[in-house]
Amino acid sequence: MKPARKLFLGARLRRLRRDLKLKQVDMAGKLGISASYLNHLERNQRPVTATVLLRLAETFDINVRQFAAEGGELAGPDQLSEIFSDALFADLDIGRQDILDLSDHSPGIAEAIGRLYTTLTETARRQSPSDTSDPRSLITPETWVRDHIQAHRNHFPALEEAAETVGGALANRLTMIDTLCHRLRDAFGVNVEIASSTDLGGATQAYDRSRRTLFLNALLRPENRAFGLAYQLSLLEFDAILTRMVQEAAPSDEGVARLLHMSLANYAAGAILMPYGRFLESAERHGYALDPLCGEYNVNVEQVAHRLTTMGRTGAEGVPFFMLRVDPAGNVSKRYAGESFPFSHYGGTCPRWLLHLAFQTPGKTITQLIETPDGERYFTFCRTIERPIRPTLTDDHLLAIGVGCHVRHASRLAYAEGLDLAKGMATPVGPACAICPRLDCAYRATPPAGHQLAIDETRKTISPYPFLAD
Repeated sequence: MKPARKLFLGARLRRLRRDLKLKQVDMAGKLGISASYLNHLERNQRPVTATVLLRLAETFDINVRQFAAEGGELAGPDQLSEIFSDALFADLDIGRQDILDLSDHSPGIAEAIGRLYTTLTETARRQSPSDTSDPRSLITPETWVRDHIQAHRNHFPALEEAAETVGGALANRLTMIDTLCHRLRDAFGVNVEIASSTDLGGATQAYDRSRRTLFLNALLRPENRAFGLAYQLSLLEFDAILTRMVQEAAPSDEGVARLLHMSLANYAAGAILMPYGRFLESAERHGYALDPLCGEYNVNVEQVAHRLTTMGRTGAEGVPFFMLRVDPAGNVSKRYAGESFPFSHYGGTCPRWLLHLAFQTPGKTITQLIETPDGERYFTFCRTIERPIRPTLTDDHLLAIGVGCHVRHASRLAYAEGLDLAKGMATPVGPACAICPRLDCAYRATPPAGHQLAIDETRKTISPYPFLAD
């Protein structure tokens, strides 16, 4: 039996302590350990024991599973493997154990490597960065914001509490659009008008501060109008909270700050329309099925799927889902996770995951049991969604989302009823081809980095790039 890996969580302990504004001696006292022992833990000179984890949970009200999860760092083993699969490092022969040692014992250096590589790849995409006074400015805004949100497991308690108060005070869900309009008018003096797409220059919505008027695109569907109203309400209701959260995040420039502000307001809008406590109860009652939740809250599939990834309230956790959104070309435009999942940070998705099959069956939910190279199983469901507006009949208006969770949570899902989750046939999937260790995959698009090819001209194999196993 393979022994359990020791948990070296020094970087996460330091971050927790600094977030709590505690000195080492103060935190050690609260945990009932010596300051020197805590220092060893933070320097990864000692593994974190189960006893210390339980004391952390009891003392600081943290989610132990999320705190100890391998994917908690911005540059964990999977991301480092993807980085070192780059041809730039092909001659260095960096093995999996080297990567695990780096991640375990020097998480700060691992995160620095992750930032440097991200900067390198983003710089290659930008021909002439306008401002290099701050090296972080070389990372694109969407990457910076995505990493910041993921570092918080896509859950923001302050916004949840504020949005639940506002959302709970609103009237019947059937009249949500009218209710949101009244709230904007009565509390903030904001009127709402419908405008043509031409008048708005193609924008889905626009707020005119001088006229205190919110204009919504006439092409928006009702659920998208409601979300647009909730977004504007979030900007006004939670201005102080959003401003503080952005300042604390310390983004690299004004553009990143504005994108983060918008992303957090979008988060709050979803929380207003689907208040945490009520939505969690509904999700459990419906077995996390998308369509019943859409009907109950008058929202669309993407809004529900995104909301499902945010249910991480301590003591009232929902199923920790991950979610991806892709276009027909395979470009990933959203990537969220309530729990660790071996996403490819710099590439697309595995072709054996049925995410792209959704485009062939619009509106149909496709379920699949998948297994990653480490033997972990995940239950997933995929389907198409529509863009908020479709300007012309010739424009491609479909995207696809994939949602999933670890198989240990799948018994709570209506989509998994009647399936043998433990022993049923699972599709073997992997991360990006360049770092996937599977030997016999017929879908492999590129040879695996760090492995010696085993080409024999007298023998053809199912994989176009056979290689030697470790």
